[in-house]
Amino acid sequence: MFVSKVSRIYFLFLFFGGGELRYFEKLENKRTIVMAETPNEFKLKNAPEDGISAVKFGTTNQFLLASSWDQTVRLYDVISNNLRIKYSHSEPVLDCCFYDAVHSYSGGLDCTLKMFDFNTSTEQNVGQHDDPIRCVEYCPEVNVIITGSWDSTVKLWDPRAPCAAGSFSQPDKVYTMSVCGDRLVVGTAGRRILVWDLRNMGYVQQRRESSLKYQTRCIRCFPNKQGYVLSSIEGRVAVEYLDPSPEVQKRKYAFKCHRIKENGVEKIYPVNAIAFHTHHNTFASGGSDGFVNIWDGFNKKRLCQFHRYPAGIASLAFSPDGAVLAIASSYMYENDEPIEPVEDVIYIRNVSDQETKPKS
Repeated sequence: MFVSKVSRIYFLFLFFGGGELRYFEKLENKRTIVMAETPNEFKLKNAPEDGISAVKFGTTNQFLLASSWDQTVRLYDVISNNLRIKYSHSEPVLDCCFYDAVHSYSGGLDCTLKMFDFNTSTEQNVGQHDDPIRCVEYCPEVNVIITGSWDSTVKLWDPRAPCAAGSFSQPDKVYTMSVCGDRLVVGTAGRRILVWDLRNMGYVQQRRESSLKYQTRCIRCFPNKQGYVLSSIEGRVAVEYLDPSPEVQKRKYAFKCHRIKENGVEKIYPVNAIAFHTHHNTFASGGSDGFVNIWDGFNKKRLCQFHRYPAGIASLAFSPDGAVLAIASSYMYENDEPIEPVEDVIYIRNVSDQETKPKS
């Protein structure tokens, strides 16, 4: 049975700051290229029946994982637009990841890390957290599954057993995390950022405070492993570098985005999702305004903006070769109830270099 609407709103408010809109004075309007709806974009069939929490590509463009508040994890064949398999948790699922081509890991409000074998259609409960699991990642360099939880811990799991390989306290609830080579960047409540060395978890490598004033929503690391991009509930994105030297730290910056001007007032929306293009080092951002923007973070430019989607952007994922972008559109209860029911949809967009490659 699906989690009740009231429960979902409560969890979103309690652990994500409610994502409520904030109204600010009208700011400078900047021009950008708006990419219209395109025949290179289509909806996946058999979409989740409630809010989509995460989308993740495997090692090829063909297979996509999607976790949802409908308590399921779904494996899609993107090329044939076909739902290949679906498995369930006892509560809503907040994140998932591939371990290899035939195994996935997932976790959510049931506090259980589950492993699923797509070849045999068998599942295994690997372990538990004391509170819901918010993040699930795989680090290929260290060959470890990583979970981050609202119980203020990060746990490592050996996928060969599978079994627990360690539990590490964080200063507050884990909201987001991203693997950066053999390092892990963790964003917690209280705007705290921690950088861990996954080869030696005996100490925290770096402790930081977010350069953004409001609650952290998403962190994703550069493909070149030099730093990370961080977003907040207040329509801002920060570009940060891991090298602590003053020369490198001078290069960090933040900018405003996902804001819509109406009647002279600027509505500011949470930036829920970030995804990097693995070859171009550009990145996509998705907000509760329903827009996806593509950014050249190193040259501080917006490359393009896609058409507005029917609901907020909950998650984004580029395929390994960067040719495809998965876009999860779900209503996230940032505002009042929608007048019309909003469909939860995963869009598959074949992106071009015009949209994603830095301009020379």
